[in-house]
Amino acid sequence: MNLGRNVTRVGVLIGALCMHGWAAAATDEYSVISAKEKVGSMIATVDGAIVDISYEVNNNGRGPKIREQLTLNEAGIPTQWRITGKSTFGAAIDEQFTWQRGSAKWHGQDGKGSSRMAQPKLYITNDGSPWSSGLYVRTLLKAKDRTLDVAPSGTLRLEELQKTHVGDVPVTAYAITGANLAPEMLLLAADGSLFAQLSSRQVLVRTGFESKVEELQELERNLRVNRLEEMQQRLAHRFDVPIRIRNVRVYDPHTEKLSDAVSVVVFRNRISSVAPEPAGFKAPADEVAIDGDGGTLVAGLHDMHSHNSDESGLFYLAAGVTGVRDLGNDNALLLDLVQRIDKGELPGPRIVRAGLIEGRSSYSARIGRIPETLSEAIEIVRWYSDHGYRQMKIYNSFNPDWVAPVAQEAHRLGMRVSGHVPAFMSPDRAIRDGYNEINHINQLVLGWLTTPQDDTRTTLRLTRMAKTAELDLNSEKVRTTIALMKEHKIALDTTTVILERLMASRAGKVQAGDAPYLDHMPIGYQRYRKRSFVEFKDHEEDEAYLSSVDKLLDLMKVLYSEGIQMLPGTDDTTGFTVHRELELYEKAGIPAAKVLRMATYDCEKYLGFEQSLGSIEAGKFADFFLVPGDPTRNVSAVRQIRLVMKDGLLYFPSEIYQALGIKPFTAAPALSGPAS
Repeated sequence: MNLGRNVTRVGVLIGALCMHGWAAAATDEYSVISAKEKVGSMIATVDGAIVDISYEVNNNGRGPKIREQLTLNEAGIPTQWRITGKSTFGAAIDEQFTWQRGSAKWHGQDGKGSSRMAQPKLYITNDGSPWSSGLYVRTLLKAKDRTLDVAPSGTLRLEELQKTHVGDVPVTAYAITGANLAPEMLLLAADGSLFAQLSSRQVLVRTGFESKVEELQELERNLRVNRLEEMQQRLAHRFDVPIRIRNVRVYDPHTEKLSDAVSVVVFRNRISSVAPEPAGFKAPADEVAIDGDGGTLVAGLHDMHSHNSDESGLFYLAAGVTGVRDLGNDNALLLDLVQRIDKGELPGPRIVRAGLIEGRSSYSARIGRIPETLSEAIEIVRWYSDHGYRQMKIYNSFNPDWVAPVAQEAHRLGMRVSGHVPAFMSPDRAIRDGYNEINHINQLVLGWLTTPQDDTRTTLRLTRMAKTAELDLNSEKVRTTIALMKEHKIALDTTTVILERLMASRAGKVQAGDAPYLDHMPIGYQRYRKRSFVEFKDHEEDEAYLSSVDKLLDLMKVLYSEGIQMLPGTDDTTGFTVHRELELYEKAGIPAAKVLRMATYDCEKYLGFEQSLGSIEAGKFADFFLVPGDPTRNVSAVRQIRLVMKDGLLYFPSEIYQALGIKPFTAAPALSGPAS
């Protein structure tokens, strides 16, 4: 099998395209691999100046299905680009870029625009396939300083990372920055053709090289970790002298009020004192002094529903999130990531691990573990316990009849049990069979909106939520479930922000939760956020989704009034969604000061760490953040973070965001005293 020779075909065609003429048509095929299983494919055919691409993924019951058609000029730049199909959750895609006689026009989910340009600029797609990324690399390689202004706006940069071989094929690893939140890593063959698109959870690789995916993911991980280790050295400020943060008010979760002005002193990773300064006090010369300028110190926020990556740590820290609970991941990656963060090698929050267990089906999630028998499921629970996981998370395709014995074994080992409600099972039965917590507010609500025959492994678990607006919160079925939750002390990890995003996002519009930060972000991410995630049959269904978001907030207020513990979580890793989740709690009618407690001390108490974390008190770990406003009056004040401390390491969000290619939101406070 002459795989090395096959790799060169598209690259040779593109080289010929860029010089004297069009080569004969050729087709290249790619596989999308997740957790050692094929979950999708891409087929790209280049016929002279015309490129035709089909791209399809089905992972965890969802994924994009698109068709692309491009026309390239003699420089290899698209002058026509059409993308049609369905997005990850089924919304219609119809995106187009056209350049003709000095004028460019484009339209897509994020809206439409036009610009005069003498020659076509490289267009950054909103819903393009990975083939476009290979095109970006080839174009950037020819650009001055490997930097290029692009359409609709923004600047792309290319960094060469490493030359290596995959089998007998020489490849070069590149990172593209400027389009999205994290660098996109790709491998190109020696002739410039796309060989692979790399990420920790999913790899697109040229057909015939699927057996090399683990090797490719190890390469990707090493490249990403090396970059982040260097960033940690630059961005984490380390002091071996006391740090005194002066003139601040401290949020007390026990009283839900702010203190008078105090100084908070930290030595290494512990809080030494929290006390007012005497009149005329001068900070000792051997201390680092930080002027808090009358701002508010709050213990670090929590994201109680996360799926961490190497890249997520800096985003969390910049958002004041110093603790997260990981609810399903590649276990080898997660165990290594936690160790590196705990050693201070990589930036990131404290991570509490939950072990995901799934069932075998065509809709299975490709993370965690999938048992084939009940006895194997019991052994998986024991493996998670032995490796320090504190909780089990059950997923959509898990056999409902296995829930009770799995929960019993987890409880025997001192583990909590939570999860989605498996398909063809009700929340009420899940609670009776041993759940301690339900993950996602929609997993609770679906129990009132579905029949026993409905398959919630599919995107039905989103689309059926349009009927939430019709739900009577005083109905017998709702009251029965809430009574069960109270009786069994069941918590709810809400992730309301993701339901709002999925149901209330509209093509061409900036959603309320994204408005405070989106114009600071890279252009690709800005465009991605201005989209619809679901398809509406008509105006009535559109309004039903919007009204259903309001009903979810009504439900949150009911659960709060009934004493059900709600845990703020996001199912996201940007940090910005943690802030929006807290805003939604306040919007539901929960006082801002109480919301702060729910996002700090209450999370630590739920996890069993309240003696060392969750409030700013002498002797506790130094995990907190500084904002200029008063978040007890308006929780949105947590968006303006000037300083974050996690385990005694000092970070300034302005520095982090600048390093990530994001326009900073605040300025760092002034420091004086010994150098770091």
